[in-house]
Amino acid sequence: MRSKYTVLLKTIAEEHNLQILHAAKDYETKKIVTYDVNRPAMQLAGFYNYFDPARIQIIGRVESTYLDTLSDADRLAAFERFMQFDIAALVICHGVQPFPECMEMAEKYDRTVFITPEDTSEFQAGVISSLRHHLAPRTTVHGVLVEIYGEGVLLTGDSGIGKSETALELIKRGHRLIADDAVEIRKVGRDVLLGEAPEMIRYYMELRGIGVVNVRRIYGIGAVKPESGIDLVVHLEPWEEGKAYDRLGLTSESEVILGVEVPRVTIPVRPGRNLAVILELAAMNNRQKKLGYNAAEALAAEHDAAIDGAF
Repeated sequence: MRSKYTVLLKTIAEEHNLQILHAAKDYETKKIVTYDVNRPAMQLAGFYNYFDPARIQIIGRVESTYLDTLSDADRLAAFERFMQFDIAALVICHGVQPFPECMEMAEKYDRTVFITPEDTSEFQAGVISSLRHHLAPRTTVHGVLVEIYGEGVLLTGDSGIGKSETALELIKRGHRLIADDAVEIRKVGRDVLLGEAPEMIRYYMELRGIGVVNVRRIYGIGAVKPESGIDLVVHLEPWEEGKAYDRLGLTSESEVILGVEVPRVTIPVRPGRNLAVILELAAMNNRQKKLGYNAAEALAAEHDAAIDGAF
């Protein structure tokens, strides 16, 4: 699938420790635009319908064994047909030494060729995961992302409501900061969201009256984390007298981010409320719900059973 985002081929090669056999002239600037990959068995046999050269091409044992059955002339013709396309790159797995005809055509048409000792399936799974991360749909939201008991909690609300102060108290209680003020969110799976901080402000936090602080330098490496899934959205809003707030939790809220529905709770803020403790409870309660237990529903069921028993 094509993405509006790109990643340098060189970045993927470095992440997966690929050894360069031939680097095309545009290797330093070549960009990958799709997280799909291709094993060109059909193409090497001459079938090019629906072939997408923008994908990274992977040769494994099956393709190598097939090519080994061809004569030198047929193998040369197969690689010439293949290399005429502007392929993103060719990766040869299992450390299998490339056929001379492959390298001859790679040099003739100036295509990048790599080799890796990895098993084909392992490499394919790894590179797809890497490409999905780099090319994932993304958005940036104003808020604070913290990890509480393993749950990624996104704090939202108006400026000055106390998001950063609450996050600071959570850090002091042993939880971890992912991003403050701006949270970059990527959709890396059908219903999986990952949040991280923009590179420039990673691990920095702004506190009114204090200024900008580096959380990693002050509280140590255990107080921060590069990225986290987003399991719960907590919206902070000023307490309004007379407003009806949900006291049982039978009503479920959610927020849609990049097409993924994320559970959401709204917490009213007023002096005297310990927001850090409330957020710890919200994170644990959200985990219980994911495991199939809802305290509000259990209480309602017990209440209904008690009424039925009275009659």
